[in-house]
Amino acid sequence: MSIELLATSIADRAYGRIRTDIVFGRLDPGGRLRLDRLAGEYGTSVSTLREILSRLSSEGLVVAEGQRGFRVAPVSPAGFEDVAAMRLLLETYALPLSFAAGDLEWESRVVAAHHKLAFMERRMLAGDQEGTELWKRYDREFHQCLIEACGSQTLLDLYGGVFDQYLRYQMVAVVFRGEIAAEEHRMLLDCALTRKADEACRLLAQHVNGCVAYTLQSGALT
Repeated sequence: MSIELLATSIADRAYGRIRTDIVFGRLDPGGRLRLDRLAGEYGTSVSTLREILSRLSSEGLVVAEGQRGFRVAPVSPAGFEDVAAMRLLLETYALPLSFAAGDLEWESRVVAAHHKLAFMERRMLAGDQEGTELWKRYDREFHQCLIEACGSQTLLDLYGGVFDQYLRYQMVAVVFRGEIAAEEHRMLLDCALTRKADEACRLLAQHVNGCVAYTLQSGALT
């Protein structure tokens, strides 16, 4: 591997790790990102780290403060409502397109994604809190599968970024609505298999707005 490719590979790995740590709440919202410490922790140079944090700033996950450096983007009730509204806008646009174009292979992926999600939800309902991160990964995978046949990679890329911001709020607030959310996922699966796009959009709005209301009522973001 050439020196250029090796440097790119190291930078990409560091970017992926830092981004994941922000999305899954391992780096505290509003926390200062000290370049010297992070460079050692993520195995990259300070100059490369600045480029990574600037990239994450453009994604809304980091805040650049000029000469003062960088912070993890803060969270707030208003911020969660804004991100949730954008998620709904994109997802309800993509769902009918995906349901209309999805084939048998798409159905199989949706069923498989829901199977993994339902398994983790059952574990969570039984009191196992150790799998929270895996549960949210499967939640993301299921919702992504529902819209992946929409025919627009641009839409899917935009949605992925917005969903990750939404996911960060869920991880920070430790949101789990139990059987209510699990049942909504089961109904969304049924809508996908029977191609009931209008009903799926209604359920999705109920699902997302219910999560936002539950989170704000908990006071976890204040």
